[in-house]
Amino acid sequence: MKSPETSTVFAGVDPRTDTDLPEWYEARQDTDDVMTFAEAIRELPRATETKVGYENPYTGEWVETDRFNAVVEPNRLIDQANEDADAETPLFNIPTDSYAIINPTDVYGALEDVLRAETYEDTPLSELVFGEIRQYRGGGEVHMDIMFDGLSVTLPGRNEPITMGVTSGYDFFGNNAVYVEGFARDSYCANSIRSLTDREVVKHVGNVDGFGPWWESVLEQLELVADDLLGFITDAQDLTVSFPDVPFDLEGFYELLGFPEYLAQQAASDARANAADPFEIDMWTLHSGATYALTHFFRGKEGNSLDSYVRTANDILFNPDGTLERVEREYEQQSQAETDGDGQTGLESQVALAQIEQLSEGVREKAETFEEREAELRERFAEAAD
Repeated sequence: MKSPETSTVFAGVDPRTDTDLPEWYEARQDTDDVMTFAEAIRELPRATETKVGYENPYTGEWVETDRFNAVVEPNRLIDQANEDADAETPLFNIPTDSYAIINPTDVYGALEDVLRAETYEDTPLSELVFGEIRQYRGGGEVHMDIMFDGLSVTLPGRNEPITMGVTSGYDFFGNNAVYVEGFARDSYCANSIRSLTDREVVKHVGNVDGFGPWWESVLEQLELVADDLLGFITDAQDLTVSFPDVPFDLEGFYELLGFPEYLAQQAASDARANAADPFEIDMWTLHSGATYALTHFFRGKEGNSLDSYVRTANDILFNPDGTLERVEREYEQQSQAETDGDGQTGLESQVALAQIEQLSEGVREKAETFEEREAELRERFAEAAD
């Protein structure tokens, strides 16, 4: 993943909160400069509107228009007026007049209040919150991981927790509305498990308010995910792919799912290293390999360019039947592309397709458990949203 221009680590909601970073998270940070969530939010660039116009090339006159407004950073306007040579450009975007600016304190100030009011196991969330805020494009694009120490699941035989939280962000360029979705960080390998809930979005259009109830609903969904995530993982550990019995290797498995070669190599390397049996690898380990590659080696930007790969990785865990159907379909398409002049698929390919189908049938017998669990979880999401 492309490195952010600025990264800020935070712990606790405000200076009155006596909170430290969890040891496992602190050990992976490159900075000793940790601030509170409220302080970090207030250091993010803001936006405001100014008038814009256009030049009439025949008269040299600048004509103002009410159809558009410039979205600019106010502090940078001041720096520019003071002729600060190091001042960044204040201009973010020139949208239509229907664009409504949503500043970071509008969204996350409301979250601060919710964190002070809500508890987990009798501890205020304000004392449990920690994470990281990442800025891109001069602070006009922001993404953040917000986690809660103790709101976690722990796999049998492991001491390191999978800590629950949300990932959220926005930009002032009209590309990313304010969004939030469920998120987890596996402290064993520092893998980020994204898109654990449906993405909630508030667009930059019209009057925007009422973020407090929005955050309450989001956090309620998060606790539901924590309750079920362990079940999904333990079920996935019972579903294995026997690679000696299929016509592709571990790297090929990820490539058939649409991962580019460089990600498939990294995912395969991690899955093989962590598998109890390198020839019989369970779906949780295959999912973990994919999230490892996406967390540590993805070359694109976080945001839309990452989303499709995240959905594919999550399907390995939450929809193993659909994952193997996709592998089978892609392998069959590749085999058909290699048919001979008479349109006949070679015997080798026919045998290979039969092997994959047999594997899919074995998983399909257990897929009903996943479908029922996911349906129950979605129903509880709907109840929480209402």
